Amino acid sequence: MRITDLMIQETMIMDLQATTKDEAIDELIASLNRSGRINDPVLFKEMIYKREAESSTGIGGGIAMPHAKTTAVNEPTVVFAKSRKGLDFEALDDQPAHVFFMIAAPEGAGNTHLRTLAALSRLLIDSDFISQLMSTDTPAEVSALFDAKQAEAAEKEAAKEKEKAEKAANAASVSTSNQQQNTSGVIVGNTNSEDFVVAVTACPTGIAHTFMAEDALKKKAQEMGINIRVETNGSEGAQNVLTADEIARAKGVIVAADKNVEMARFDGKPVLQRPVSDGIRKSEELIRKAVNGDAPIYRSQGGNAKEEGASAGKISVGSKIYKDLMNGISHMLPFVVGGGILLAISFLFEQLASPENPIVQLLQTIGGGTGAFHFLIPVLAGFIAMSIGDRPALMPGMVGGLMAVNSNAGFLGGLAAGFLAGYVVIGLRKLFKGLPKAIDGLKPILLYPVFGLLIVGAISFYVFDPIFGSLNTWLVDALGNLGTGNAVLLGLLLGGMMSIDMGGPFNKAAYTFAIGVFTSSGNTDGAWMAAVMAGGMVPPLAIALATTFFKSKFTEQERKSGLTNYVLGFSFITEGAIPFAAADPLRVLTSCILGSAVAGGLTQLWSINVPAPHGGIFVAALANHALLFLLAVAIGSVISGLILGLWKKSPTLVK
Repeated sequence: MRITDLMIQETMIMDLQATTKDEAIDELIASLNRSGRINDPVLFKEMIYKREAESSTGIGGGIAMPHAKTTAVNEPTVVFAKSRKGLDFEALDDQPAHVFFMIAAPEGAGNTHLRTLAALSRLLIDSDFISQLMSTDTPAEVSALFDAKQAEAAEKEAAKEKEKAEKAANAASVSTSNQQQNTSGVIVGNTNSEDFVVAVTACPTGIAHTFMAEDALKKKAQEMGINIRVETNGSEGAQNVLTADEIARAKGVIVAADKNVEMARFDGKPVLQRPVSDGIRKSEELIRKAVNGDAPIYRSQGGNAKEEGASAGKISVGSKIYKDLMNGISHMLPFVVGGGILLAISFLFEQLASPENPIVQLLQTIGGGTGAFHFLIPVLAGFIAMSIGDRPALMPGMVGGLMAVNSNAGFLGGLAAGFLAGYVVIGLRKLFKGLPKAIDGLKPILLYPVFGLLIVGAISFYVFDPIFGSLNTWLVDALGNLGTGNAVLLGLLLGGMMSIDMGGPFNKAAYTFAIGVFTSSGNTDGAWMAAVMAGGMVPPLAIALATTFFKSKFTEQERKSGLTNYVLGFSFITEGAIPFAAADPLRVLTSCILGSAVAGGLTQLWSINVPAPHGGIFVAALANHALLFLLAVAIGSVISGLILGLWKKSPTLVK
């Protein structure tokens, strides 16, 4: 597939009018929307900004590559745009961006499309090519330039394949390690050089920066006469995976990544951990440091990896705990949602039939305590432990979580067991550090599992289970006996928290609390789930109402985007309001927090239960007071929508 099959001329912008980063993103998205290449501009914009939050896609050299991979995309597309004056895109070199490539990839993009996007990314390393792009005047010229460049690259690749085949034919008496191989991820550089480094490149979406960093590192290594082997972690998964022998031979390791990659294999090696953008713009510096061993020694301790050396970075305790907790929650959620909704449907059937109904029994078996819900706390604990102590901590964490379930220690006991297991494995690594190298292979398959399980199991049995069992019983009883006033106050708090950061730590804390009660001691009535679900539905619905009834306060693009928030709000997808909150945080967040708090409080005033952890309006029928639940959401949404609509300034007055 040609790059120009994705970079269609009708979407190209040869004279970008934007003067700011936000305006540029809006103009590029508008081009995608006009051409019908995306189906949900609001969601697509949200995903674009989510990627920008990881690190700026203004990679320097006058280039910006905002990109997203999401269900909001109908067809894989690249929007090319030029800005003659340039604009501040928060580029990594602090220089204005002149050339823009907005990449829109659907969630299920095929390998052919992904390889084409990777080919595009690699071309942008060539500064001469970028200069040629800047001199184009028409979309046809841009297409012709890319077609010619891709044809040239294909010819070079064919020549290298031919050279590789010829060398392979004459390799009978030549050591494989001395062969000069092609650039498809294998060793490149000076085959006579003893300097050898390995690298891993990865970015969150894996469709652009991953491959640009790969090409930049290879190209610079060849210029420096240094052998390098690069593994890419792109949308197709890990490619050209490093072997244990290559890692052992390498003088240093470069990890240019903005997402987690497998690190335990680099234990004991000098490792440079940098953003993927450094792999693109600081490739020479990284290679030089790796060759000279000028890097911290990596010690594999899972998410709490220790780096020995002056340049070892520090991670805040709060951020670390939150990251570990979210790793457990994210892996647990599919069990919560799947099992919870099946349980909720079983309750509905039970009202229509009887508890002995075969369908009721089937659904409760699949979703309940002997099915999906049986795994909630073990999975939570196991993946918290794995985030801290890597794979050896997974099994002790899961067993500790299962013991918490069986002893009535519940959600709180599972949390404690997960963190305990992770740090126990870290302690065991330090304890067994001095053992002979000959038994290193036994540590992960024998020593860590046996001693980790023994320690975690003993502490869980004698300490955690009794303490958290009693605490959990008290908590459930206390919540069940709350007076109306106190219940409403807690509902106000939980509902408001769902809007404070719309998917961030406050939102997740409220949702996690509701899940904890939802899964504790068989308590699945969903009283607190009603509060967080109502609170989470309000922000997107409020945005939709405000853009509908206060049209003059919003731009045409915002009004179109606002319509999408009806669907997102009904579906309990709070994140639909993020683009609006990012553009006007004071007014949007304040308005939404007030309405969400009211909605959450009303659910408790009216004693509403929603026995399903997700689904929004689509599971409202499962509530004990379905109409009152919808009324609570409607009241909260109207309050937020009115406040925002009256408070917000018209576009022409916004500074």
